[in-house]
This record gives sequence, C-alpha cells and structure tokens, in this order.
Amino acid sequence: MSGTDYIPPKVWTWNKANGGQFANINRPIAGPTHEKELPIGRHPLQLYSLGTPNGQKVTIMLEELLALGHSGAEYDAWLIKIGEGDQFGSGFVAVNPNSKIPALMDRSGPKPIRVFESGAILTYLAEKFGAFLPTEPGERAECLSWLFWQMGSAPYLGGGFGHFYAYAPVKIEYAIDRFAMEVKRQLDVLDRRLAESEYVAGSQYTIADIAIWPWYGGLVKGWSYGAAEFLQVEDYKNVLRWADTIYSRPAVQRGRMVNRLSGDPSSQLHERHDASDFETRTQDKLAAAE
Repeated sequence: MSGTDYIPPKVWTWNKANGGQFANINRPIAGPTHEKELPIGRHPLQLYSLGTPNGQKVTIMLEELLALGHSGAEYDAWLIKIGEGDQFGSGFVAVNPNSKIPALMDRSGPKPIRVFESGAILTYLAEKFGAFLPTEPGERAECLSWLFWQMGSAPYLGGGFGHFYAYAPVKIEYAIDRFAMEVKRQLDVLDRRLAESEYVAGSQYTIADIAIWPWYGGLVKGWSYGAAEFLQVEDYKNVLRWADTIYSRPAVQRGRMVNRLSGDPSSQLHERHDASDFETRTQDKLAAAE
C-alpha cells in the first residue's frame, strides 16, 4: 500500500489487520465491547483519563483550580488505558458514549453529572468554580473562540499530521505534506495572535491557554511526534515564549504528570487521589519501594 496504487472499492469494509499502531483500538461502531464498572474514589470529581494532550487539559485545569484554593476541585484521576480498550468498557461508555478520554463525573450534588469532550469539561469547571473564563461578554467570546479553535484544529495536528508522520504503517508524502502545511498554518495563526497578546485570549490566562498548550506548546517544546525540526518550530518565537511561560506554572507541571504513561518515571503519576501523591506515588517512588 504505497499511497499511489490504492483504488477505493465501491463499498468500504473494515480491515482490522491494517498494521497501524492504533488498529486494535479503532473501530467503525460505537458502544461497549465488555462489561466493566468504573471505580469511584472519595472526591467530588471523578476523572477517567490518560495523559495525552486532551487528558492533560483537564488535569492542568483541576490543578490550577486547587492552586487557587478551590477545595471542591479535589479529584480522583483513574487511568484509562486506551491501548487495552478500557474506553470500551460499559462503565466508561456510560460516561462518554464516544469512548474517548477524558471523561468526568461530578458527584458533588444530589445527582451525578457526566461531562465528556475536553472543551466541554474545561467550560463546565470554569463555570462551576468561576475561574479562567472571563465574564465580560467580549472577553468571554474571545476566550471561547480560541477554545473552539483548538477543538477544531486538534484533529489536523493529532489525527492528521501526527498519525501520518509518526504512526501510519506507511509514509505517504501527499498526506504528510497536506497535514504539515495545515499545522504550520495553525502555528502561524497562533504566533500572530501571541505577537499582540500575552496569552491567547488576551492579557489573562484562561481555559483557552489550558486547552491549546498541551497540543501546540508540546509541539514546539519538542515533545510531540519528534517533529519539531521537521516543522521548524523555532520560527514561531511568540509561541515558544508563550509555551515556556505556561510550562513555568507549577500546576501545569503537576497536571502534565497525571495519568501519564511515558517519559521519566519521576514524571509519571498513573493515578492521582491526593495532592501528596505527587511526592509519594510517582513511578520512580513506587519502583524504589518494591
């Protein structure tokens, strides 16, 4: 399958043995594949996630809320191993019918509330705690516009560029060129905005920054797909400045560790149930205690 000799059939059929890295977890149908209830911890907020860029958005938000003193933002973060199909368990599908991380259950009230899709979770938490989302109409509109910009652009960066550049079983020049062009255009959009504004939505740090940073901040920091040189990220100096500013925040550094399965063991906190876990339950600490 070189990318030049494929002729689409009249009717597409699902070929599970396509050799792709995610062939065992992607499928063309919804719903659970097995019965499995989700665990419930002691905190008001129950997060079921993985430390991907989308997962990091929510853990960063929760750590930022706790840093502001919002004790109601205490949370249990349960690991969902998407490579093993945890997202297709009946309990997870009940929280997110789309079988994607992250998924949140708010059990602080008389009736549990489910929230899925990372942008929806950020907005829900911002409104619940009155933080990181401006209330002035124009500023709020700007913040939400950039939030939805990220939600719309991520499929090009992750599902498009990241997939064909880093994960596809064959390298297809047309696909890589198509998505690299779009990612660089998006980086230029962001760079031009950050040339006139300290943060994405204006002078204040908001959920727009929290949503965009794990994707585009991670890209220019060299953490995503090994593609920093390929995309010449050094050209986007305003994005680099912004990425470093966000990363200097302690809550961002903590949030990036939660549900993380890669990198240095000291940066991996597979589950988070208490603030002290960052000091006592990272993978290096657990390994040393064995």
